[in-house]
Amino acid sequence: MVRYFIDNFRSAFDNKMKKNNVFVVIAAYNEERSITRVIKGLKKHGYRNIVVVDDGSKDSTFEIISKSGATALQHFINRGQGASLKTGIDYALMKGADYIVTFDADGQHHPEDIERLLKPVMNGECEAALGSRFLKKDSNTPFLRRLVLKMGVLVVWILYGIKLTDSHNGFRVFSRTAAHRINITSDRMEHASQIVEEIHSRRIPYKEVPVTITYSDYSKQKGQRGWNSVKIGFRMLFRKLTH
Repeated sequence: MVRYFIDNFRSAFDNKMKKNNVFVVIAAYNEERSITRVIKGLKKHGYRNIVVVDDGSKDSTFEIISKSGATALQHFINRGQGASLKTGIDYALMKGADYIVTFDADGQHHPEDIERLLKPVMNGECEAALGSRFLKKDSNTPFLRRLVLKMGVLVVWILYGIKLTDSHNGFRVFSRTAAHRINITSDRMEHASQIVEEIHSRRIPYKEVPVTITYSDYSKQKGQRGWNSVKIGFRMLFRKLTH
């Protein structure tokens, strides 16, 4: 019985220590309606190193972050999600992060999925774990969004030669080594494709991991429109032709 309690205590202590080396990086723009809930959810699951980059919001997002107990960083002008993630990842590396999670601010991602993404990276199976909403049979992705995302998968395969099931999922885990090697220079939404390109060109071992994405009316409103997706595709093509 004593051995049972010792083992359980040791397991809980080890999990806490591992989570102390995990930094969750969130890019936020005008997310006053959701960011408190997102931060509280992460804290409830034991994550304390939460870095939120306010990307020049026009609402009270930055004030809410500052009072939440998370680390609040701020861009004074809106630079884009890619630039915000770059700022947050650089900060996490500076603070000694061993593992970095990129997590959305609109409530689509589930904190309980982080451990599933962390596991293959912590076990040395890969250096980057990429969340996929299409590896789960119960994916509730709306039809039009599913169609656009699948087109994105095809474009990524044509441009970079990488076969993924979900090429534009912002839920990821990087080891410290991978985070150092991936250089995000695309400020806006095409950064997601650049990350895939960097993983491929720098031969960073990766693995797709099933995650749940929750589509609320709010997250659908905040999501990419069809025309924006087309523009991202053109930017990806331009980047490929000019690099």
